[in-house]
Amino acid sequence: MATYKKRGHKPKTKEEKKAAIEQESTTAEVFNTLDERASKTEEWVSKNQKYIFILIGAVSVVVLGYLAYNQYIVKPKELEASNEMYQAQVYWEQALNAPQKDSLFNLALNGGQGKYGFLDIIDNYSGTDAANISRYYAGIAYMNTKNYREAIDQLDKFKPKDEMLGPIAKGNIGDAFVQLGQNEDALKYYKEAASLNENEFTSPKYLLKAALVALDLKNAKEALTHLNKIKTDFPESPEANQVDVYLGQAQAMSQN
Repeated sequence: MATYKKRGHKPKTKEEKKAAIEQESTTAEVFNTLDERASKTEEWVSKNQKYIFILIGAVSVVVLGYLAYNQYIVKPKELEASNEMYQAQVYWEQALNAPQKDSLFNLALNGGQGKYGFLDIIDNYSGTDAANISRYYAGIAYMNTKNYREAIDQLDKFKPKDEMLGPIAKGNIGDAFVQLGQNEDALKYYKEAASLNENEFTSPKYLLKAALVALDLKNAKEALTHLNKIKTDFPESPEANQVDVYLGQAQAMSQN
């Protein structure tokens, strides 16, 4: 059993004296080792001081360069891109409610009145948030003008930062593939749209579209999966009111 030794205790027996000598020896070795390592570290620092300062200087240059680039190049470019995009957004919003949409969507895409369109923003302000969101606007404009390949190209390159725009972009790619008769691809994107940032609005909408495409592909099992998920997870959604009809179709198909 371990015994507690009071501070200042003097060894009396031969064994205690021996243990005390060994302890002092071990402690001395530890301190000697630490001193030796410290000396080697100081020696290494002294020998490589020039390179250390060069490394610190290089890191400082990179950090300061990044900050300067962000402050004097990126931010002004973002502001300029946002300003240039304004007229294209006006055309796009007008097109949504206009009886003749194509001409306004084309202006939104290609520009008008000496102002850039979304395609110009994408080309001239690559890497900015404005160029990124322009891909979304351009994709929807192409969908509305029935240019489905171009819509897919723009929407697939769009990197969503908004919880709602991400699923809508994926869902529109699914819609474009349906129009092109590529239902396998459409199903893939509808599933992505339904699972991306799950919510009461987009998820049941794209689950139903996925189920309908699955039925068209004679894939009853997959259709049942999507329909049952709507019924279980989104019972209050408008899509839930349509589920029972399609469930009957899917169940009948699965028995054949």
